[in-house]
Amino acid sequence: MRRPDEVQRRRLLGPVLLTLLLAVLAGCGLAGYAPTPLPGGESAAPTPAPTTAPTTAPAQCDNALASYDPSDTEGTAVKRIQKRGRIIAGVSADTYLLGSRNPFTGKIEGFDIDMVKAMAKAIVGNENAYELRVITAAQRIPSLENGSVDMVARNMTITCDRWTQVGFSTEYYSAGQKILVRRGAKATTLADLAGQRVCAPKGTSSMTNLMKLQPKAVAVGADNHTGCLALFQNGEVDAITGDDTVLAGLAAQDPYAVVPDQKAFTAEPYGLAFNSKDIDLVRFANGVLAEMRSDGQWKRIYDRWLAEALGPAPAPPKAVYGRTP
Repeated sequence: MRRPDEVQRRRLLGPVLLTLLLAVLAGCGLAGYAPTPLPGGESAAPTPAPTTAPTTAPAQCDNALASYDPSDTEGTAVKRIQKRGRIIAGVSADTYLLGSRNPFTGKIEGFDIDMVKAMAKAIVGNENAYELRVITAAQRIPSLENGSVDMVARNMTITCDRWTQVGFSTEYYSAGQKILVRRGAKATTLADLAGQRVCAPKGTSSMTNLMKLQPKAVAVGADNHTGCLALFQNGEVDAITGDDTVLAGLAAQDPYAVVPDQKAFTAEPYGLAFNSKDIDLVRFANGVLAEMRSDGQWKRIYDRWLAEALGPAPAPPKAVYGRTP
């Protein structure tokens, strides 16, 4: 059970978090490793989204959730991390509850960060043997492709299209896309947002889904959901759309924002992402996740970060295997 002082601290954290997070442009390793910022600073400035959804046909695959069979074998990528002495992870620093900088401690923390810790402990033997590099949603795939990070733990949805560029672990969290509006607003569903300005981060499935499922909305892009919240609070957009996990964190930071009690209109299965060549690292990660599901660690992490906002822990997502290189 969470201690009373911890609950109070969590409640105080939300209202002050946005101002401080807008100033965060680079990540840091909680274990003291020097950060290496990636190019392209984060910004809250609005960017009109394309007027139509992408017309490129989506990649086809039998099951996007199918990953490689787990293994504890130490292959090339795992040995590379062990030799370095730490794992380098691309994360968010402004997604409250998943990956955000705590203004009291200066550390980046959340559900996704605990996933990084679990990987660090399994590979290096020390949960603090990691370096965090703050990236935007649009930088997730490029940072893996150019090798600047070993993994991405940044609420990334597993899709067939993305499998053509990166490798995914099995699903570690089942999210769903919803909307956030002003308290008292008449709009409570995506259908109600026709003609209204709706923000979503650029380069995300949230933006793609918005344009596809509600083409009559005025889609507005920002670099991240904190940028969307700033636009929302300035009255420049009428609503925000994104995963329920992310919107819960935004609502906790704004007493005038609410996520209507409606069923999610998409399924957003999160996976840890890796360079497509690092298949041994994906297999290793799947072994770590399998253990976390069975020994209760997954539930403990959920209870720590998400239970207060999203309710009691569900069963962890079941692993699906069978993908071949």
